Amino acid sequence: MADKRDYYEVLGVAKTATPEEIKKAYRVLGKKYHPDVNPGNKEAEEKFKEVGEAYAVLSDPDKRRQYDQFGHAAFEQGGAGGYGGFGGFGGFGDIDFTDMFGDLFGGIFGGGSRRSNGGPQKGANLHTSIKITFDEAMKGVEKEIELTLKDECPTCKGSGAKPGTTPLTCPKCKGKGQVAYTQNTLFGVTRSIQVCPDCRGTGKLIKDKCPDCGGTGYKSSKKTLQVSVPAGIDDGQSIRLSGKGEPGTQGGPRGDLLVEVRVQDHPIFQRDGLNIYSVAPMSYATAVLGGDVRISTIDGDVIYEVKPGTATDTRIRLRGKGVPSLRNKNDRGDHYVTLVVDVPTKLTNEQKDLLRKFEDSLSGKTTDDAPKKKKRLF
Repeated sequence: MADKRDYYEVLGVAKTATPEEIKKAYRVLGKKYHPDVNPGNKEAEEKFKEVGEAYAVLSDPDKRRQYDQFGHAAFEQGGAGGYGGFGGFGGFGDIDFTDMFGDLFGGIFGGGSRRSNGGPQKGANLHTSIKITFDEAMKGVEKEIELTLKDECPTCKGSGAKPGTTPLTCPKCKGKGQVAYTQNTLFGVTRSIQVCPDCRGTGKLIKDKCPDCGGTGYKSSKKTLQVSVPAGIDDGQSIRLSGKGEPGTQGGPRGDLLVEVRVQDHPIFQRDGLNIYSVAPMSYATAVLGGDVRISTIDGDVIYEVKPGTATDTRIRLRGKGVPSLRNKNDRGDHYVTLVVDVPTKLTNEQKDLLRKFEDSLSGKTTDDAPKKKKRLF
């Protein structure tokens, strides 16, 4: 057993760890390496066994005391602990991961054994997506989507059985819709709960199938649904249409339809939360002398008065011109605008001379100060 890792190291706890700390570490690692979470991953499976083995020892006061005194040798055949090794169940008992993981993960690892699938079950949720423009996201819009949805078969009323016949109780699961499987492992007997393969979780078997739905109990048809997109919705958010998903089973309610909204980029505006950012050009003369600048917003163009001497890259704030809040339509973010001087790239000679004279006047230079050509001495 020299190649075995220290059990405390396996669980990542100190040798002074309390039973609660050991149990907590085991649950975290058990979830991380469980075969149901890592299907086909041999390395994860081995780690899961190693974690289970460590917990089987450290969670038992007697085994932990023996391990602290003799190490792994306590569980070897004929070792000081006398537990008969991991190959037998005398040392560790039957480890029921169903009880351990069921409370943690809601049925992923066998927790479903505490409830039956034979009763009413809500239908599965459906997912789809729509594309809208930036302006539509800011103001809200009504959209139509076309989907193929299932409805209860009118012939068999959802039973799946031919009219005049009734479904039979599944003999394999006795109508529960689930079956239990046990397996001997290195560290005990594990038990898992799975959907019954014969009735597929319905608890019923149909001998004479409905001719209209083929025994499914449902018929599919194309439907057009109206989606109300609220003002202020952001890219990637979803709208829930209750009761528009898959039909339920055994009289259960329908699932929901989740519509993901994809918002197209805008050529001018950028969004960050409830705020909008953009850039607006201003002429050189306006930056120097002051004046009006036309700025585009989601509500239309507005005129902003620029103060004389406004430098390029100056950021201004338009209060209440941002994105409407989904929680309160009367609340809105702000619109931040960066003013950038629009430098002309094509000037006439006359315009260039005027700019030079303007620059000279700012620096106090005169025409007499202009550099003169030196006379040649030879």
